[in-house]
Amino acid sequence: MIIVTGGAGFIGSNLVYELNKINQNNIIICDTANSVLKKNYLKKAKYKKIVSPSNFFYFLKKNKKKINYIFHLGAVTATTSSDSKKLLKNNVEFSIKILEFCTKNKIGFVYASSASTYGNGSNGFKDSENYIYLNKLKPLNLYGKSKHLFDLHISKKIKERKLATQWVGLKFFNVYGKNEKHKKKQMSIVSYLTPLITNNKGINLFKSHNKNFKNGEQKRDFIHISDCISVILWFYKNKKISGLFNVGTGKARTFLDTIKVLFKQLNKKEKINFINTPKNIRKHYQYFTKANINKLRKYGYKKKFKDIEDGIKLFVKENKENY
Repeated sequence: MIIVTGGAGFIGSNLVYELNKINQNNIIICDTANSVLKKNYLKKAKYKKIVSPSNFFYFLKKNKKKINYIFHLGAVTATTSSDSKKLLKNNVEFSIKILEFCTKNKIGFVYASSASTYGNGSNGFKDSENYIYLNKLKPLNLYGKSKHLFDLHISKKIKERKLATQWVGLKFFNVYGKNEKHKKKQMSIVSYLTPLITNNKGINLFKSHNKNFKNGEQKRDFIHISDCISVILWFYKNKKISGLFNVGTGKARTFLDTIKVLFKQLNKKEKINFINTPKNIRKHYQYFTKANINKLRKYGYKKKFKDIEDGIKLFVKENKENY
């Protein structure tokens, strides 16, 4: 039995479909699949049942001998969230309990961390499990801090030699692709702007409030969801490998560059304006992210990542029927 927390969400639903392709249908999803969108994501997926987060640990206890792997992708993912208690409960405490269960029962464990843990990038984008290095990182928002706290917890457990089975933490950079509509304003910029461009609307990008970046030249490492799933499944197949790993393309592209590619792929005339970044998010804003993927390559992951042109081309093809 395989468990996917957040299995009705963005990364989770895409993972369920790819697991189906390798004949893995004995899947339990842990999620609150209470929206029409989330239910539609799983319409053609093969899985046994959906368990609510409130019943999840009872389910684990009851079925511990049947479970052989947990993909922990569920979380409160809003980068603008100001509810520290909710983030701590869902992103840290919930994760720690799953880790303890997997360690005790020798079950493989892959979890979603985030590039937001790197903050402004001043300490680099090094996917190290070293506690001293991790402790230097300063996330810019509460979501990033919650993910960072769990990374730190993992690091302590390594030092104490209390992680007896495979564990993998994946620091996802800017992921885009199908099945993220439920995230609304928290969608990737590619998903969020596609319907606007399709309907011939003008696009607003944030002005730069950093002297080192011109308007629209803020950079992100944009990675297509299919590449993220490929990395996740690679670790699933290579169960002797554990660690904290960046999941990005290793290339940073400007927002302006990215949106121009999107306009081109949608066959629409460019209409781009620049607006002031809201003051309440300026201090939390990342101007540059780029994954260092040397470690992932060193451990043996060889597949090429899609550049923004190929990724957006695939995205537009997959989402045509939705807009």
